[in-house]
Amino acid sequence: MDALDVARWQFGVTTVYHFLFVPLTIGMSLLVAILQTRWHRTGDPRYLRLTKFYGKIFLINFAMGVVTGIVQEFQFGMNWSDYSRFVGDVFGAPLAIEALLAFFLESTFIGLWIFGWDRLPKRIHLATIWIAALGSTLSAYFILAANSWMQNPVGYRINPDTGRAELTDIWAVLTNKVTLATFPHTLAGCFLVAGSLIVAIALWHLRRLAVTPPTDATTGDNTTTTADGPADTARAAAVATKGENDDRSAFRYALRFGAWVTLVAAALVVISGDFQGKIMTQVQPMKMAAAEALYHTEQPASFSVLTVGSLDGSRELFAIKIPYLLSFLGTGDPHGQVMGINDLQAQYVNEYGPGSYTPVIPITYWSFRFMIAFGLAAAAIAALVLWTHRRGRTPTSRWLLRAGLIMPILPLAANCFGWIFTEMGRQPWVVFGEMLTRDGVSRSVSLTEVLTSFTAFTLVYATLAIVEVRLLLRYARAGLPDVDPATPAPEPDTTDDEDRPLAFAY
Repeated sequence: MDALDVARWQFGVTTVYHFLFVPLTIGMSLLVAILQTRWHRTGDPRYLRLTKFYGKIFLINFAMGVVTGIVQEFQFGMNWSDYSRFVGDVFGAPLAIEALLAFFLESTFIGLWIFGWDRLPKRIHLATIWIAALGSTLSAYFILAANSWMQNPVGYRINPDTGRAELTDIWAVLTNKVTLATFPHTLAGCFLVAGSLIVAIALWHLRRLAVTPPTDATTGDNTTTTADGPADTARAAAVATKGENDDRSAFRYALRFGAWVTLVAAALVVISGDFQGKIMTQVQPMKMAAAEALYHTEQPASFSVLTVGSLDGSRELFAIKIPYLLSFLGTGDPHGQVMGINDLQAQYVNEYGPGSYTPVIPITYWSFRFMIAFGLAAAAIAALVLWTHRRGRTPTSRWLLRAGLIMPILPLAANCFGWIFTEMGRQPWVVFGEMLTRDGVSRSVSLTEVLTSFTAFTLVYATLAIVEVRLLLRYARAGLPDVDPATPAPEPDTTDDEDRPLAFAY
């Protein structure tokens, strides 16, 4: 083990940890904006309560994401100074735009949204959450533009005097075809996570309301008996029942809303992933070959359902394949050619010199499949939730509840495995075709120093993880907040939500 190995582990761990917060922040910002828009247009207090309830979940996650994101960027100067020196003129441009424009919009208008309740005019306050959501989305775009340049460098030249990459065309960087393919795929993955979390929380509360006896609004006990006589008893029971019916109605809407978002997002993930796969085959053929453990060039190429390779990942021992599918996914032609690992290795040796240009095959192969499997599992649970929820029914199955509670973890895992595949599949390059990962590490940083910072970051992140989970569970269990019934709102829309074909239409 040397400083390079530990620096790679540290960057991988901190990046994956930070990305646990990113999809939820991006997805929830827009979904909360939609819920508030529903309240603004209908005046229905259910949507106001849902906005404040899920808005609090969003804010907790946003705060944690900011903290972990700042720490992540420090590593460029700490452990990867040679990389930063080489690409700073190019890589820094989209990151600077992200910080000065996108993050400014996001953080400023989230602050206005938090403190603007009952202080700003309602339309302006509604605009603040939409602008914050726009800022989150733009932030993702510029960061993905920087990352996509590492996958497919464009719009630059190498200065022969300094040996550094210099920006020549910022528009080429921002419209990199890898960026244009990765951005919608990542965005759809964010909504997959956010929709799943909304479903999980709503499902838990609906089951709780279904199995809990009515609560006395006067004493808080699970009874409708009071000492004041039958009239007060009936009144208290009516108040308690109305409150529980209001909660049930709100969470039923949230369940439909989140499930439809999850299903639509899953469909967009599949469509955008297909487009992304074709771009990857063009610009990073080794990554596609590694994703399929395809050692020899095939035309047509078969998609691997299951491949068992040698322990060193150098050859295929057993495989179950679907004919023609990989050719179609990679080229759009069922008879298209897909290059194999061995042929590409020989080609890269001739082009770049001696060395291994093959990523770790078991990691790329299985991370690609885990990404697909976890994403499809989340979509399947969402479809099951909608089926059991049809015609006004309330799902109460324990198995469905258990599936719903793990549902947010599935797309989160899919996102993380997707990024592991993306970054590990690029190896051994840190900038494809221009700089090897081993050449980007800081030469002046020792193994002891990297281990020290890695250990410190791990302890801090573990603490933050505990805080995050406890806060999310605490506020998720608390249920919907009370709102002032006198809060003015626009004239309500009389359309019944049950009649809407899509629950998130507004």
